[in-house]
Amino acid sequence: MNKYEVIIYWSDEDGAFVAEVPELPGCAAHGSTQEAALASAQEAILLWVETAEELGDPVPKPKGRRLIFA
Repeated sequence: MNKYEVIIYWSDEDGAFVAEVPELPGCAAHGSTQEAALASAQEAILLWVETAEELGDPVPKPKGRRLIFA
């Protein structure tokens, strides 16, 4: 599995934890807990990469400096 940075924060607007993947434009997920948001983000990363590969779009390599920032 690729190791993309995931930023997790609480969103009052959404009433949930949001997990964003800055290296993959538009890749984000949410959950009722930080753990649920991270699990959803991991699924979103896989789908993002699969879709990009199917469409022939470039897939950025993870920078690997930080893995999870919460």
